[in-house]
Amino acid sequence: MRVYLADDDQDDRQFFSDALQELPIHIELTTFQNGVDLMADLFSKESLPQAIFLDLKMPMMDGFECLADIKAEEKFKGIDVVIYSTSFNDWEVEKLQVMGANSYLQKPSSFNQLKTVLYQCLETIKTNLGKSDDKRLQFTVLK
Repeated sequence: MRVYLADDDQDDRQFFSDALQELPIHIELTTFQNGVDLMADLFSKESLPQAIFLDLKMPMMDGFECLADIKAEEKFKGIDVVIYSTSFNDWEVEKLQVMGANSYLQKPSSFNQLKTVLYQCLETIKTNLGKSDDKRLQFTVLK
C-alpha cells in the first residue's frame, strides 16, 4: 500500500515512519514537509497513493487547502485523506468531515498508541480500497 505523509515537523515524520515500519502491513511511505510539495507530486504522478496523512498546520499550504484541492480533482477521488494533527477542535473536525476527509487522527504522544491507531486506520483503508464513496465506512475520529 502506498501512503503519503505531509507534515512540516521532521520529528513527527520520523515518529510516523518508525511506527509504520513496525506494523505487519507492507507500506511504501513518501513524506513531504509541506502541502505545496505534496500537491506537486500528486499532479505529476500516474501512480497515486491509497492514503494521504495530512497535517493541518503547515507553512505555504496548510492541510485545509490541500484537502480542498485534493477533493476538487476527479483524478484523486479514490485516495483516502486522513487528517493527522496535534490539535483537536470539534468545529475543525466537523469542517474537515464536510470538506471530504475520510478520518481524523489526533497525533498520539506514545509510540505504541501511534502504532495502534495507524494499524486501525490502515486496516480500514485496505478494507475500503476500490469501494465507491457510498460503500465506504463513515468518517472516523481516532485519538
